[in-house]
Amino acid sequence: MRSGRCPLRCKCDPTLSRRQFMRGSASVLAGSVLLQGCSTLTNEPVVTQNPIRACGPASKYVPTIEAAFVRRKGEYGMLWPGAVYDGEAARKMYTDKVRDTAQKLGARLDLRGEPIHSLSEAEAWIAQAQQANTDGLMLVMLDRQQHSWPSAAKVAQSGIPSIIYSPLGSSFTTNTINLAESPGCVVYSTDDFSQAAYGMRMLCAAAKMRRTRCVVIRGRSRSEAPLADTGITMRVVPATTFIEYYNETPDSEDIIAMADDYMRRARRRTGATRQDVINGVKSYYVAGKILEAEQADAITMDCLGALGKIDVSLPCIAWSRMNDDGIPAACEADYGAVASHIMTQYLFGRPGFQQDPVADTADDSIIGAHCSCPTKLNGFDTDPEPFDLLHHHGNRDAVPRTLWRKGQRVTSIDLLPGKADGTSASKVLISAGTVIENIDVPPSGGCVVSVKVRFDGNQEVLSFPGFHQIFFYGDYKHQMKDFCQLCKFDAQIV
Repeated sequence: MRSGRCPLRCKCDPTLSRRQFMRGSASVLAGSVLLQGCSTLTNEPVVTQNPIRACGPASKYVPTIEAAFVRRKGEYGMLWPGAVYDGEAARKMYTDKVRDTAQKLGARLDLRGEPIHSLSEAEAWIAQAQQANTDGLMLVMLDRQQHSWPSAAKVAQSGIPSIIYSPLGSSFTTNTINLAESPGCVVYSTDDFSQAAYGMRMLCAAAKMRRTRCVVIRGRSRSEAPLADTGITMRVVPATTFIEYYNETPDSEDIIAMADDYMRRARRRTGATRQDVINGVKSYYVAGKILEAEQADAITMDCLGALGKIDVSLPCIAWSRMNDDGIPAACEADYGAVASHIMTQYLFGRPGFQQDPVADTADDSIIGAHCSCPTKLNGFDTDPEPFDLLHHHGNRDAVPRTLWRKGQRVTSIDLLPGKADGTSASKVLISAGTVIENIDVPPSGGCVVSVKVRFDGNQEVLSFPGFHQIFFYGDYKHQMKDFCQLCKFDAQIV
């Protein structure tokens, strides 16, 4: 049995089955940035009179899903699922569930009016979906016999991201074994529809990811290229773009109100002055201007390279706030990190924390350390975790030091980009563990947000793989592995 702590802030049993967890996972659907579209923030910030918004292709895109049932004509009789199974009642029930889920996800659903009754009908349905460039296929099995599983195999081979949902009674393991590891297709065999709902969510997240434009602030020239096989477009703009916008932006009433609100809500403020906070918040609005100008959905910046030697504030607060608002924002122009932010937000409706991994050999833990961390770790529509305001580890500017909840289950992901030509798939390193401590910096050295996690498994901490991994609340390692299979990434659970 797979287990994990509930990702929601409920007082439930900390040991949950995979089935129970998937039900909990599905319950966050209505609050995610994916469902309402990236153009509308899912939670109004505490004080932001004019919140910035994603402006890119993903924020405007409506994913399309083609769905169908498959079964033989006539009575079930002695053959599974048997005469005891009310296929028409099941079809009605799952029709309602599929439609309701699509509506919550903000997806366009085309549900075939009649079940697929032959292999030729399945082939024609798939061909039509290919012609329409649909974003995903969903096949609901209401039968185990005749053309049903050959139709499922055709779906898996279609080249369209696909979900096969098999309620109990519609398959043996002899049916599912040959499709279990199919790249581009995920099979769920259960009566628990939350798994199928998550499958639909994956189809939408993948479709939005393939249309995401990320602006990269670095260097002196402009360029644009796809990020390996993710479909994300990386648009590079000169670092002077940020600096010029920043210097043109006055300390407006909105900026001052947000800065004062941060100071009001912080547990304590150490080192960072009110003007430091105002300067950091200004970067939030500067980023919004750049997103609008470049029609982008996400942002990353060579912050230390561009700003480390000048007086312009590092955007630690700005990136923290953007991730709280559902806009992926990564530090240090790290392409893999911004892709990991995108996957975390689109799939799980919550922000992640990009960090530098530090080994602690005393208790075989990993300390995730960085100076920009979101506060709404439980989800975009939830209350923030407590935070302090401190100076950056470079003893300048202002940083929100978010306090992670001890005992909280967390997931870590790190996308290592492959090649855009498809000769090498992107790899995603996946781990899950438990928060055990928030490290005080100082007296320790390093980044002021330093959260200690003991990860599952026997990985040697001194050689923990990856860098700038994204930590986020909830044990989602198996759900993340499913998404990798759907997107044809190479998943590695560490």
